[in-house]
Amino acid sequence: MAAAAPDARAISRLVIASTNAGKVREFRRLLTGMGLEIEAQPEDLEVEETGATFAENARLKAITVARHTGSWALADDSGLSVAALNGAPGVHSARYADTDPARISRLLDELAGSWDRAARFSAALALADPRGTVRIEVEGLCEGVILDAPRGGGGFGYDPVFYVPDTGLTYAEMDPALKGRIGHRGRAFAQLEAPLRKLLGR
Repeated sequence: MAAAAPDARAISRLVIASTNAGKVREFRRLLTGMGLEIEAQPEDLEVEETGATFAENARLKAITVARHTGSWALADDSGLSVAALNGAPGVHSARYADTDPARISRLLDELAGSWDRAARFSAALALADPRGTVRIEVEGLCEGVILDAPRGGGGFGYDPVFYVPDTGLTYAEMDPALKGRIGHRGRAFAQLEAPLRKLLGR
């Protein structure tokens, strides 16, 4: 007889399938009040992101980290897709250059002279149990435009050049509460929260 699926109501520890301090910090804030001990994945664990979509990469990371740690794992794969660049950098957002300033510089160089600055941030989330079975998958989007120069000192990644017209602010100018509400990761989490609470019995 097949073994019973792990019971999420027994979760006390949740591993975020990332070593990105900014992502882990955002998830720690978003998960406040759920009674979970939040940890980043082990520094020595590398997951090759071979998926063609954000959802595929999130699934791959959640499964790998859950199996490696023997814990429930929440993975995020997110990135920036720019219309004038045919959706680039897309799933390669984190690998577009070696540092955040270099990534922003390359993006602005490639958009130089372009009138079309439309862009979209996407975040796909996947929650896997310790056996590596994906239990929840969601995706959130935030539409915006790319500015000609960075603005704001907060956030990370492409945040200083991603401007959301409805707010009049870049991601880097938003306070954490606003970014958490209207940002791609916050919108994805809003879809995750109810099924996660149900799974946790909380």
